[in-house]
Amino acid sequence: MPHTDALRPARVLVVEPASSGGATLIGVAAEMGLRVVVATADSGDRRLSDAVRAAADSVLTVETNDQAALEAAVLELHRAEPFEAVLPGSDIYVVATARVAAALGLPGLPVATVDRVRDKSVMRAAVAEAGLRTPRFAQATTDAELRAAAERVGFPCVLKPVACSGSIHVSRADDLDQLTAAFQRLVTDPEPDMGKLHEHRVLVEEYVQGPEFSADGYVLDDGRVTVVALSRTLLGPEPDFVEMGHLTPALVDDATLKSVEAYVGDVVRAVGITSGPFHCELRLAADGPVLIEIGARLPGDRIVELLRLVTGVSLPRVAVATALGLGPEAVGAFARPEAESAGIRFFSAAGRSSYRELSGWAELEAMPEVLETAVYFAPGETIPGVEDCRSRLGHALFTAGSPQGAVDRWQALGDLVVPA
Repeated sequence: MPHTDALRPARVLVVEPASSGGATLIGVAAEMGLRVVVATADSGDRRLSDAVRAAADSVLTVETNDQAALEAAVLELHRAEPFEAVLPGSDIYVVATARVAAALGLPGLPVATVDRVRDKSVMRAAVAEAGLRTPRFAQATTDAELRAAAERVGFPCVLKPVACSGSIHVSRADDLDQLTAAFQRLVTDPEPDMGKLHEHRVLVEEYVQGPEFSADGYVLDDGRVTVVALSRTLLGPEPDFVEMGHLTPALVDDATLKSVEAYVGDVVRAVGITSGPFHCELRLAADGPVLIEIGARLPGDRIVELLRLVTGVSLPRVAVATALGLGPEAVGAFARPEAESAGIRFFSAAGRSSYRELSGWAELEAMPEVLETAVYFAPGETIPGVEDCRSRLGHALFTAGSPQGAVDRWQALGDLVVPA
């Protein structure tokens, strides 16, 4: 690995690596010779995987949803042996990470503006204030506010919690009854997300017609914004918005790509991402790109691996470099691409509460173009009765010879694997 010797003494903190991007970050940082301390509650949906636990130099067990407790525990370690960087392991902990970095006197996102990349209401307002296209929206916390928001936005609309991730409780509504029902499902959901019950504050926003994409990239300390790649996001059936796949690169023309890159750069500046990686979700409407949301963190759903295969860029290495004040070249962030196209196919439970077998799985695993597979629920295990990322059965990550070939392979894999 190039240039790792100079990094070997560095000690970095990663807060709650709950996403695949966060888990990959820890593995890559360990490969680079960094000593990684993981701050985590290490319970429930925040329990560390065996791979993360093995890659980490040490684990700091602390309630990461308690900012005061998190900062106190980290400061104690920092006084004994200083950290040189602090990075978020998932979207939900971007704000907490920025505050920890500030408390340690280390580089990080500005605390004064970090809510713009986490609170979707603040994010929408910042993008609109910059004069950029964004869906009409209104905030609500009660049934009465929900009705008023619907009158302002109109139907069809989308109900979206301001602070959830993974498309949890994001739902299209075509009338007030559907909107009210979606809101009630949120407020009565007893299952915590990352150790916290769902906040009842939601956005009611304009439904934007058009295909969905994600633009992933990074910002260097001098303010330069780089979009590494535009990926197509493939969704399950509405009214839900379950992400069933991602294809890199997206099959778009050069003019569209340039338009998206310019728009994303403007969004990044509007929300105040000053350094490090970003993940921007958008739709291409008839009048151009429209923001769905943006995060100042690595993407999940193994998109970091799709980017590496197709572009040669390691976003986790870029994240480490910017956090340590280094150039990406110094940490070997750029390599030769390995594939023309790559994608990931997620598999649906199709409304089942469990399954006996996955028909076609053995055939899928034998395909040379399939590089990685995972099954999230064992046969007979109860599958959550929700329509979001928590009910996906598993995935297959694959390569293809062209963007159109990736589209065809994504469809073929979905036809092949059927739960029974």
